[in-house]
Amino acid sequence: MLKVRVIPTLLWRNPGLVKGVRFDSWRRVGTILPAVKVYNARDVDELIVVDIGATREDRTADAQWVGSFAPFCFVPLTIGGGITHAVQISGLLHAGADKVSVGTAAYEQPGLVEEAARRFGSQCVVVSIDVTRESGRPLCVARSGTQPTSRGPVEWAREVVERGAGEILLTSVDRDGTMEGYDVPLIEAVAGAVDVPVIASGGAGNYRHMVEAVQAGASAVAAASMFHFTEQTPAEAKKALAAAGISVRRNVMVEA
Repeated sequence: MLKVRVIPTLLWRNPGLVKGVRFDSWRRVGTILPAVKVYNARDVDELIVVDIGATREDRTADAQWVGSFAPFCFVPLTIGGGITHAVQISGLLHAGADKVSVGTAAYEQPGLVEEAARRFGSQCVVVSIDVTRESGRPLCVARSGTQPTSRGPVEWAREVVERGAGEILLTSVDRDGTMEGYDVPLIEAVAGAVDVPVIASGGAGNYRHMVEAVQAGASAVAAASMFHFTEQTPAEAKKALAAAGISVRRNVMVEA
């Protein structure tokens, strides 16, 4: 059984890190290199860094920018933002990313997922699925939550996994930044439909929320506001998960 991972998410919009609510109302929360160095010392399992302005500005996350902080990141690093071509993926991996997250481009050119998996391996390919509810029905959205699609998250998750995605980053837009808890039914539905790890994202506010997400089928829990704006830490999150009988990656800060 895979050990559950705790993953902080860092959202970057030039010139620094930001955090919002429901993909809006952004406020500055610092700069990226100090944040990476802090998380290196906080027992995180991985980091996700997303350039949230890239897709809207029709560009990709810059490999030179990634190269400015990747050497200081001592855990697996996933980079997302505006990726549309395999050559961009290659550049980001060479700059120090361990994985890339593809979102909007997967809808517009799904062959990119297949090409990336073939060239770089499925383990490098994370497909980001952002979901909002319309009259209670979950629907996928693209372009940082601004463009509705006709896809349901379960069918879309199945398709991208068939195309070679090695992992799903599943984000509830409605819960994002609220710290009111993950969309547990959404996690259950998607995690139960695919055989690759699902990272739960959007809504974490306390350790119990993380336990609930894992019990719903998530293989990893991502959080931003919870770590930015409260005293809660990744190490304590692992302790809470372990106390609930969930297998986590061990370190000196986490006891059986």
